[in-house]
Amino acid sequence: MRLYAQTPARRGRQIVADVIALLLIACAVKFALVVHHAIMLLAEPGKEARNAGDSLAGGLHDAGDAASKVPFVGGQLRKPLRSAADAANGLSDAGQSLENLVGRVALLATIALIVLSVAFVLLLWLPPRLRWIRRSATTRRLLDAPGGADLLALRALTGRQRDLTEIPTPPGGLADAWRRGDRQVIEDLSRLTLRQAGLRP
Repeated sequence: MRLYAQTPARRGRQIVADVIALLLIACAVKFALVVHHAIMLLAEPGKEARNAGDSLAGGLHDAGDAASKVPFVGGQLRKPLRSAADAANGLSDAGQSLENLVGRVALLATIALIVLSVAFVLLLWLPPRLRWIRRSATTRRLLDAPGGADLLALRALTGRQRDLTEIPTPPGGLADAWRRGDRQVIEDLSRLTLRQAGLRP
């Protein structure tokens, strides 16, 4: 199985197409990562709320512990400070939830962008490459088979007519010479089919 053509022009086009496909995939991944970073910036308020909530809850909890040591009224002072610390913990939890939500959205958006972009590039690039690989393998098998040169010559006769102008036309025409089994015409026509497929004799 041959991945690239043997003729320089066709091989050059295939290499350029492969490089372009790889560059498009790399650009799609880079763009998806930039989008991920941009979405994650929306998590900053959640992060700040979580940090502020944690800090406030810690301070109120410490204040409640200190207040509980005050004689006679320590228990009374401690209770509202503990309630305020619980409310601060709620703020911290809300910030954490926002961070998690934004992180999930960023991840899903990144995966979707990468998958869709790569699938689009592969749909444009892969089928022609696979078609060429299959066609070149079939052409090579035909050439190696008994009477394969005759079949390749027939393929040239039934292909693009403008390509036939490259072959010297014998008296009676190319089709008549092919029917008569003219070895030179058959060789020229089969060589033309191979060149169209990007293969060498």
